[in-house]
Amino acid sequence: EKENAEVRITDPDQYQSIVDAEWSIIYEKLDKCVESGAQVILSRLPIGDLATQYFADRGIFSAGRVGNDDLDRVSKATGAAVQTSVFGITEKVLGLCEVFEEKGLGDERYNFFTGCPKAKTATIILRGGGEQFLEETDRSVHDALMIVKRAMASRKVVAGGGAIEMELSHVLRMHSRTILGKQQLIMNAYARAFEVIPRQLAENAGIDSTDVLNRLRKEHATAKGDEGRWFGVDVLNEGICDTLESGVWEPAANKLNSLAAATEAACCILSIDETVRNPQSEKPGAASQGVGLGPGGGGGGRGNTKRMVSEAMGGRGMAGMMGGRGRRGINSFKGKGGA
Repeated sequence: EKENAEVRITDPDQYQSIVDAEWSIIYEKLDKCVESGAQVILSRLPIGDLATQYFADRGIFSAGRVGNDDLDRVSKATGAAVQTSVFGITEKVLGLCEVFEEKGLGDERYNFFTGCPKAKTATIILRGGGEQFLEETDRSVHDALMIVKRAMASRKVVAGGGAIEMELSHVLRMHSRTILGKQQLIMNAYARAFEVIPRQLAENAGIDSTDVLNRLRKEHATAKGDEGRWFGVDVLNEGICDTLESGVWEPAANKLNSLAAATEAACCILSIDETVRNPQSEKPGAASQGVGLGPGGGGGGRGNTKRMVSEAMGGRGMAGMMGGRGRRGINSFKGKGGA
């Protein structure tokens, strides 16, 4: 059996024998597929109309031009082995599934393998009335899967719904009472910052955030042991509940990373003592306005230039910045229009 084979005949009657031999080879392959006991046949290559009708008459489903990824997933889920030949097929290489059916989803038709004994993955089908709804659902499902992945990887979870933030806020507020000096105010401000999460959750759910926060503060302040420590926002019942018992969990690694990043950002901002703004450069398309320090230039504009430099340096003169000693480049600002 070769591709692009060339057959030469000397008698026209031999042509029919060649055609019959070709059909015999095709039917032999089809019979081998049927004798294997397979009920579903998938192939990477096209399956012709003859083979499709031959299998359909015997109650066998067949599909050609199946992608490599789809074929590999079906093989892993059903336990089947991809074959390169139809000869020598045994039951050991055949896969199993409880139900195989073809369903229509919208304008497309899909084949479903359900009840696969060796399936370690599953296909999630998302439906919606529009592309925007489907994209939003896709992002939500992806986020949920990634959260589950992080939780399984770290093996540590905390209560969600703002419960862990309220508990941290309560602990920090109690600890601030043991600190003397202005550091106590800093600790209290840091503790109040944690209440932003439950407050925002309540506002997003259309709940009175002030009432919810007051109730959460009471629960966490009067908690005894683990009882009351994990109360958070209950968006379903528009109140508060023990989110740990309700199954609202978050990976501890995510919380640690979020707190570390937020704290570092706050420290970075607070470490900046002063910023210098250039109002001219804030206008779109405005050219940068530089200031020359050398001698020369118009005398009438030097006073204005001196004022601009003084404003940019926080009201302090350039001579003051140089320790009270004026230099040639500084003295040049004192022109006719200057002070």
